[in-house]
Amino acid sequence: MPLYYFDLLDGEDFVKDEEGMDLPNISSAQIEATEFLTDMVKDIATRQSNPLGYPMSIDVRDSEGPLFVLSFTFSSHRKH
Repeated sequence: MPLYYFDLLDGEDFVKDEEGMDLPNISSAQIEATEFLTDMVKDIATRQSNPLGYPMSIDVRDSEGPLFVLSFTFSSHRKH
């Protein structure tokens, strides 16, 4: 099975995945990254009093390099 790495950006904190995760294919890596980013969003909503503009992302790579990035930023736009 291929080894996928999930590097995290949580606000200004960057954590490089040094261990990786064995998954059968890139579709499985996309599902794993989506579930993890969803958990990050839920967490920031409960620990941050004003999460607007707070960036979160997961950069997914394999042994050959970058594959894709999932990102989320809280934002608010006033409607006139």
